[in-house]
Amino acid sequence: MAYPVKTMTESQIDEFLHETRNVVVGTNRSDGAPQLSPTYYLYDEGRIYIGMSAGCAKHHNLRRDKRISICVDGGYPDARTITVYGTAEIIEEDSPWRDEILWRITRRYADSDEDARRKTEIARSGTVRVLIAVTPDKIIALDYNG
Repeated sequence: MAYPVKTMTESQIDEFLHETRNVVVGTNRSDGAPQLSPTYYLYDEGRIYIGMSAGCAKHHNLRRDKRISICVDGGYPDARTITVYGTAEIIEEDSPWRDEILWRITRRYADSDEDARRKTEIARSGTVRVLIAVTPDKIIALDYNG
């Protein structure tokens, strides 16, 4: 039995990506194999932002190859999914804009400002944070809900 599938509209995509969900980020390892990492994100004005530690596998991979894939799943019982293929811009330098976006990502997944500050301090301890800005080249947005 085939499941009904609908393509999501631009407004449905926008609404879905603004909901608090996890994202799985796919980058390309030097041997060509995929590197998959679940993480937090922020969707703002058509771009997807992801914070990460400098020197992590995703960061190394993206410094070498800027292509990135992202999958956001609705999670059971929500049978919607969005896959984004795009190019990543690495923002490493300190700036108020970068710090604001990193704060917004953390705050989005925290219960309070205090919880977000605690998470920020933990993330910063012993590591430098970088921001990835993803510009989508292609979006596949499917709704399998019947």
